[in-house]
Amino acid sequence: MTTTIATTTDEAVTGVEDGSTVLVGGFGLAGMPFDLIDALIRQGAGDLTIVSNNAGNGDVGLAALLKAGRVRKVICSFPRQSDSYVFDDLYRSGRVELEVVPQGTLAERMRAAGAGIGAFYSPVGVGTPLAEGMETREIGGRVHVLEFPIKGDVALISAHRADTMGNLVYRRTARNFGPVMATAATTVVAQVTEIVPAGEIDPETVVTPGIFVDRLVQAEARRLTVEGAR
Repeated sequence: MTTTIATTTDEAVTGVEDGSTVLVGGFGLAGMPFDLIDALIRQGAGDLTIVSNNAGNGDVGLAALLKAGRVRKVICSFPRQSDSYVFDDLYRSGRVELEVVPQGTLAERMRAAGAGIGAFYSPVGVGTPLAEGMETREIGGRVHVLEFPIKGDVALISAHRADTMGNLVYRRTARNFGPVMATAATTVVAQVTEIVPAGEIDPETVVTPGIFVDRLVQAEARRLTVEGAR
């Protein structure tokens, strides 16, 4: 498989269909693929299930996609914070569904999808509303719940550098969910600030091998803050 280098972010998100499950990288604003999300809004796909760490900040990035009315359901760990007013309004008015997943479990469910694991047991969430109705099993004297993989139709992620073969290097905490999401989706689209010739990135520093990346596009990094964000 070869990685396609798109000339624009609009080209990079072509083919995303209504009803798709879209994995969106980022920990809050860190590592958020802003330009790909903006392109997805222009592209017009709707009725989306979004899988991300949180449910958007302010009016930018993921929050902008929610505000555009393109999202049916959000699967995340932290849906509410001081600047999640877009999601709050949509959820309170019944215009978006929510599935809360503990952060480590969220990452592991995507990792399981990438590794071809059918399901796994975890003790996280036992005895809380998150585990209601879930299959349980006692393992080593401790109750566990059965968790299933989360596989995306598309993953939108952001990295720092890439080479022309799609190998990705991330920048510090902006790395967050990008690597695991890149293994868990049918089509993986990465935006990067710089694309260099193959061989210019030390193989020892590559985090996501190009075999996982279907489309690559260069976009200038954005460093945004949201008023009231913690």
